[in-house]
Amino acid sequence: MVKLEIFTLYYAYRNPRTPWYAKIWGALVVAYAFSPIDLIPDFIPVLGYLDDFILIPLGIAIARKLIPEDVLTESRARARDRVGQSRPVNWLVGGIVIFVWIAAAILIVRAIVRRISAH
Repeated sequence: MVKLEIFTLYYAYRNPRTPWYAKIWGALVVAYAFSPIDLIPDFIPVLGYLDDFILIPLGIAIARKLIPEDVLTESRARARDRVGQSRPVNWLVGGIVIFVWIAAAILIVRAIVRRISAH
């Protein structure tokens, strides 16, 4: 079910009738779902999978409220045809995810260095 909804969001955020804010949110949810990088790494017992069970369904629920119903219906039909095939490739969204993670890492390292040098 979640896989179908992720593919539905993938087609919905690419639809020209989807509002810009819903496109951004949908793209972020799809990127997070397809990204091998999680907010909490999966190797951390219990918590590692907790983000997948909470964040992705929550993101889907919010996206479904932002996207017009006719776009969702059309996208869901396309997603049903697509489920079972390979994952869609979107280099732009992948690049954005990588950029955000690198930026976050730089900010964290800078904060640690400032804190260490302040002492």
